[in-house]
Amino acid sequence: MPEWLVLTLAMLAACVVVVIVTLLRHRAASDDEDITETPDVIEYMTMWIGVVYAIVLGLAIAGVWEARSAAQADVQTEAVALHEISERARVYPPDVRDRIREDVNAYVGHVVTTEWKAMADHGEVTERGTELLDRVRADVTDYEPRSDFEAQAYQPLVDQVALADQARNSRAQSTGATMPGVVWFGLIAGAVITIGMVFALQIRRTTRELVLAGLFSALIAFLLFLIWDFDAPFSRGVAASTDPFLSLFPGAGD
Repeated sequence: MPEWLVLTLAMLAACVVVVIVTLLRHRAASDDEDITETPDVIEYMTMWIGVVYAIVLGLAIAGVWEARSAAQADVQTEAVALHEISERARVYPPDVRDRIREDVNAYVGHVVTTEWKAMADHGEVTERGTELLDRVRADVTDYEPRSDFEAQAYQPLVDQVALADQARNSRAQSTGATMPGVVWFGLIAGAVITIGMVFALQIRRTTRELVLAGLFSALIAFLLFLIWDFDAPFSRGVAASTDPFLSLFPGAGD
C-alpha cells in the first residue's frame, strides 16, 4: 500500500473517530447537562497537556530527522572515499590500478543494485558487500610501493579504505528503526490523552467545533506518520538515497 494512502487513511480515521465519539457523547448526555461552561482547571490542564505533547512531538521529529541526515552523510562519506581510492590509484602500475578500480566499481554496483534493496527489505547489509570491500582493502594494502611517489600515495589510499569501511559500518547500524518502542508508546499514549482532553472541554455538536476537533486529530496523526516515515532512514518514503554513489560512479546503476 502506498505511503500517501496510509497517511490519508490515518488522518481520515482520526477525524472520523473524533466526530463519532463527540456525537455518541452528546447522545448519551443527560438533558440537564450544561455544555456552555467548562471548569477552569480542565482548560488549564488541557492547555498544558497540549504544550507538553507538542514539545515531545517536536523533539521526536528532530531526533528522527537528525538520524536520517546522519545516515545520508554516511552514504556521502562512503561514496567520496571510494571515489578517492579509484582516482588516487592512478599512480600505481596499470595492472594494479585497473584491478583496484574494477573492484571499487564492483562494490559500488553491488551496493546500488542489490545491497540497498536488502537494507530496505531486511534491515541489514549483505555479506557479499563485505566481501567486495575486503577485496578492495586487499588490493590497496597488499601492494608494495616500488618508488617514493607510490609510497607517498600508499598511506592516503589506506586511510580512504578505512574511511569507507567506517562509513559502511555506520550505514549498517542505521538500517533499522531508530526510535525505541517505549518512545512510541509515549507518543501514541500522549496522542490519545491529548485528543481525549478535547472531549473534556465539552465541545458542542456544531459544524465549526467538529471541524476544528477533526483537524486537530488529523494533524496529530500526520505528525506521528511523519515520525514513523523518518524513523527508518533507508526503507521508507523520505529515505536516504544512492545519489552520492550514482553521481560519482554514473555507471553503477546499470
